[in-house]
Amino acid sequence: MEKINIAIIGCGRIGSRHAQHISRLAKLSVVCDIVTERADKLADQYDAIACYSIEELLKYSESIDVLAVCTPNGLHAQHTLAGLDANMHVLCEKPMAINSRDCGRMIKKSLEVNKRLFIVKQNRFNPPVAAVKKALDNGAFGKVHSFQLSCFWNRNEAYYENSWKGTKDLDGGTLFTQFSHFIDLLYWMFGDLVKANGLTSNSAHKGIIEFEDNGVVTLEFENDVLGTLNYSVNSFGKNMEGSLTIFGEKGTVKIGGQYLNELEYQNVENYDFGKLPQGNPPNSYGNYQGSMSNHDKVYENVLEVLNEGGTIATNGFEGMKTVEIIENIYGSVRTI
Repeated sequence: MEKINIAIIGCGRIGSRHAQHISRLAKLSVVCDIVTERADKLADQYDAIACYSIEELLKYSESIDVLAVCTPNGLHAQHTLAGLDANMHVLCEKPMAINSRDCGRMIKKSLEVNKRLFIVKQNRFNPPVAAVKKALDNGAFGKVHSFQLSCFWNRNEAYYENSWKGTKDLDGGTLFTQFSHFIDLLYWMFGDLVKANGLTSNSAHKGIIEFEDNGVVTLEFENDVLGTLNYSVNSFGKNMEGSLTIFGEKGTVKIGGQYLNELEYQNVENYDFGKLPQGNPPNSYGNYQGSMSNHDKVYENVLEVLNEGGTIATNGFEGMKTVEIIENIYGSVRTI
């Protein structure tokens, strides 16, 4: 079987992480970035062709099977649509886009050209997350009453310096860039959001970012599931916690650690999660860390879908649902 040819647009830190996994599982053919030094460095490292614009990359589209979109959030829709129009499957980094209208356009285009649209949501592959999702699907918790989602990370001034991060147009907001993986799990586990209410503020990043750096939100999901979301990028010095606690009629469980990577508490009637496999370490980007490094599993899923007719781990519709929930939260909260 011939290796699948993949191109990357966006050769920053996350693009480099994609390149590592592509080189192991497929063929990295073309890399693209408007910062020529980044494109050249990645191309030299993986013996790929370097391009410096989306237009230049598209000239190679006939030899590319999949375009991996690793550009700033606000460009995801533009680059995904360009890739689909050029007859490539697309793997788009989170968030899918920064508004649901663009998500709809991306889904519509993928259907029109009959190409696959994959969305990166790697926290679904965390062993404790996958185990709890399976238990929920099997009815182990009975009726779910409520949940608590806590996201306490650190993003200091240096993180935002000379970057698209922190801007409304290209970043979109803290829930889009830092915590969309967490919001995705709420939809995956509990379904559609019915109502949100809460407060947000910019407490420690005034003049640095154009939106909030913390928030406290109450959430109502379908089936009368109530929840709270408490999030911040003001944890002193380093990431503190990423946790989800679920309260059901037959059990309580807490997935914790810094990145939803530990099963911290379990008390479920006639159910034991047993010994879970060790998860991957978090993505490390020099002076800060992101979510769990499960991009290997993301690419394994891409190959399984394209080579064997498997099921997409996170499809465009699910990616859009995350964006819709974030939009609804931002539209419902009051900024102080």
